[in-house]
Amino acid sequence: MDILLVDGYNIIGAWPELRELKNTDLEAARDRLIEKMAEYQGYSGYRVIVVFDAHFVKGTERKIKNYNVEVIFTRTNETADERIEKLAIDLSDIRTQIHVATSDFTEQRVIFGQGALRKSARELLIEMNHVDNQIGKKVKKTQENKPVSKIPLSAEVAEIFEKWRREK
Repeated sequence: MDILLVDGYNIIGAWPELRELKNTDLEAARDRLIEKMAEYQGYSGYRVIVVFDAHFVKGTERKIKNYNVEVIFTRTNETADERIEKLAIDLSDIRTQIHVATSDFTEQRVIFGQGALRKSARELLIEMNHVDNQIGKKVKKTQENKPVSKIPLSAEVAEIFEKWRREK
């Protein structure tokens, strides 16, 4: 099993789309990162855990699942780096390969010493763009192979039937 540990705020600060969004709405930037990681998880099969520092979110430690991605907000006075290092040790076993997504050079060296592999924010962005392209191709192929109705229907009627079908 492969596990990807993501330093949330490090990635947000490094990806242009998320960095721009962070300047106006930090929560929206977090949500967007989690959405992207859910797509990554669905496509790659990796278990994805996103870790955010507590200094931007006041209160006690929280763990939630959002889009089937595990999200951890560290406790007060605990950095995302510290939590990622602990997770890398705790989750590591003979059948598990840990990957850590961060551009923090010190963190990369520490987790590499623990046997985890690193992905820089740039590498993860390139990989995520590839995932997006592959998902788009699959969606397009599925739409092209969509069976044609045996009864000629106007687009309006087909849309009504589709709404009825989805309500059940």
